[in-house]
Amino acid sequence: MSNPLVLIEPYADRLGGHHQRTLVGLAQARPGSLVIAPHGIAREPVGALREARARLVTAPAGRWAAALLTASRLAAGLSAAGQRAFRSRRWPRRLRRLPHQITLVARCLTEASALRTASRQEPGADAVVILTASEALHGAAALLGGQPHLRFIHEAVTTEDAGVRLLGRLARRKEQRVIAVYPTHAVADQFATAFPDLPAVVGAFAVDDGRRLTDAERDGGRAAFGIPAAETVVCLVGGWWPDKDIAVVDAALARLKEPLHLVVTGAPLDETVLQRWRALPGLRLHTVPGPVAENVLRLVYGAADAALVARHPGVGKESGLVMDAARLGVPLIVSDHDPALTTRLLGQPWALTFPAGDPAGLAEALHTVIRQPPERPGTNAPELLGMRSAAEQADFLANAYTSLRTKEP
Repeated sequence: MSNPLVLIEPYADRLGGHHQRTLVGLAQARPGSLVIAPHGIAREPVGALREARARLVTAPAGRWAAALLTASRLAAGLSAAGQRAFRSRRWPRRLRRLPHQITLVARCLTEASALRTASRQEPGADAVVILTASEALHGAAALLGGQPHLRFIHEAVTTEDAGVRLLGRLARRKEQRVIAVYPTHAVADQFATAFPDLPAVVGAFAVDDGRRLTDAERDGGRAAFGIPAAETVVCLVGGWWPDKDIAVVDAALARLKEPLHLVVTGAPLDETVLQRWRALPGLRLHTVPGPVAENVLRLVYGAADAALVARHPGVGKESGLVMDAARLGVPLIVSDHDPALTTRLLGQPWALTFPAGDPAGLAEALHTVIRQPPERPGTNAPELLGMRSAAEQADFLANAYTSLRTKEP
């Protein structure tokens, strides 16, 4: 019988994003798993975790874990104060970067606290996994946490400056007690330059829960937004973060010559842009301020004939929105920002690609959907994108952790 996992999610307190869904899926795949949420947990996943008989821990276990978490919160407060103080571009760049370097230290301390708690609460786990790990100080987290572990590293938000690099070098040998799990080869290639000796594997983060949208949910989505069945709907999901090309969406919508409903949800959103879209003659805009619960998100996807994903060229991290569309059975309109993703989608009738940064290309794709909505993805779509079931993902992580624990020093 498979043993439990230890699942550490530092961002479990935040609603939205596919980290919550993967956390719940893995806990359901391995009943009795230990879930550590060092900053608390949002209300929505708690019920599902209880049904999976997961043991939820939101407080540090032991003096070392408590001290590390206290230090982390102090550092996070210092970072927030620094970001406010050095917000102006009049300050030298090194001072403006300093608060973000402190954030890296704070995240490392949080991880170390959770790892200390894991070693006390579940010493015989099949795997110890940080589901949303920091992009730096990998060895330091293992050293301070005293626990070998796997760490999902989704992207590089902050690069290390000299001070953080020095801390990393002091704990470099402990990197051999860690395996980094990168969701895409593009992310792996990016980190291989900065951390050439860090053991790593590549595997999608999102898991397929097998819960495709039903016809009733599709009807419910249309009813929720008051959209007739015969009219075309595209959804734009998720906060407008820097990797998303909202400018190209803005320009493409202004080129529309046929009527379209657009459902927008997420946080943050730009109200100035939304007002401009509301004024477009052929566009009916429906907004659901986010982040939103899973049942609301399913209504948004259920209403849509296609989901729109527009990113800047070269963004190679995993798209939770693309994975959502595949697992739920929603057609895609997606930019060709990531060559590997574009290759996977080549020839798929449910995926329309357009050149990244090209408003005319996106407008043409939108017109195609308006005239003839594409067929829905088949049940093999998640596998096509490299997504595993939750049970397969749990086994993958357990096997990686076994190799970490048994290899020679």
